[in-house]
Amino acid sequence: MAITLRLMLRILHILDHSLPLHSGYAFRTVSILQEQRALGWETFHLTTPKQGESTIEEEWVNGWHFFRTPTPPGRRTSLRALSLLALMRRTAARIADVVSRTRPNVLHVHSPVLNALPALWVGRSTGLPVVYEMRALWEAAAVDHGTTTESSIRYHLSRRLETFALLRAAHVTTICEGLRSDITSRGVPPDRVTVIPNAVDPAEFPFGGVSNPALCASLGLTGSTVLGFAGSFYAYEGLDLLIEALPGLVASRPDVKLLLVGGGFQEAALKEQARTLGIADRVIFTGRVPHDQVQRYYDLIDVLVYPRHSSLLTELVTPLKPLEAMAQGRVLVASDVGGHKELIRDGETGLLFKAGDVQALQSKILETLALTPIRLEQIRRAGREFVETERTWAKSVARYADVYARLVKGSGLPTGAIARDRAS
Repeated sequence: MAITLRLMLRILHILDHSLPLHSGYAFRTVSILQEQRALGWETFHLTTPKQGESTIEEEWVNGWHFFRTPTPPGRRTSLRALSLLALMRRTAARIADVVSRTRPNVLHVHSPVLNALPALWVGRSTGLPVVYEMRALWEAAAVDHGTTTESSIRYHLSRRLETFALLRAAHVTTICEGLRSDITSRGVPPDRVTVIPNAVDPAEFPFGGVSNPALCASLGLTGSTVLGFAGSFYAYEGLDLLIEALPGLVASRPDVKLLLVGGGFQEAALKEQARTLGIADRVIFTGRVPHDQVQRYYDLIDVLVYPRHSSLLTELVTPLKPLEAMAQGRVLVASDVGGHKELIRDGETGLLFKAGDVQALQSKILETLALTPIRLEQIRRAGREFVETERTWAKSVARYADVYARLVKGSGLPTGAIARDRAS
């Protein structure tokens, strides 16, 4: 009979937002919580005012309990400094309240830095260790808004706040090596930074799904070779480059059509671009699709395309969608930004092209469409194997164990109990 010891932990997760809102952020959170619960840890979950206007203090969503930070109508926070300070004060007060009710061993705060600073304030007053999980660079968003001068001011202020929080957290976790390098470049010791990479549950993504003929016909895709993208239409995703490449692709492959599943800020501009290029009939916009229906649209696509432009965000941050594609055995073409290169092995699990180069994108897609069935199957299998061996949520979340154990031991706080798991 073998005996193993397991530390019993109570973890308060402090989140920007959560379900029922649908985002990669919310889905990553649920995946983390599921695996932490499977490890025997007790988790509590608090969202900040960014969840939206509401007066409720607690909410159950899909079997998950969330503490909310009440934000009455008319109290939405702008980006002005005084408003941000008020937001953080409300967040800190709510964290302190939930801490008194749940008595956690660890405060695990998830980006942005507007969450981290209040958690650090509460951690300092209570003696609780704070883990800061930086999922993206808050300062990266600053360069996408306003004038050049405004963007520069916001960028530098945001970066200073981020660095301040990173240096004061007991430990930092992040989603990829690109962000890890950025964090350590700010002076955070490497042994205080742990990568908890994005992952998927392979069981949720069947390998090699078959398209639904009725759905295919309803979208006008019967008999077509379908290129596709599923996600939010942000400028950095590079969908404008994909539409720009389409006329040249159609000239070589008249059966090609483009299926864009989702929506977002760039949708109107992308539709106008397709009309201007005279290919509106070749680009199908589905609009936003319920999360439980997205798989049906994935099954229509022959080649998934992720043409992200090179930017601070895309060079450092790994996206989740390519992992989902590989889990399903989909063939994918992606730009060679740093976030993609960390996930995709060129020519093995997918194909990469030079970011921002429409000719390179056209050539790579045509090269992919010309591959033999045997070669395509090799790529599909390699992608699935990569996910199963390196990027499951169970393996990813297991990395928290050493982080938490070290912090709780170092804090001197009681952990509740040590559980003995007996297995014969």
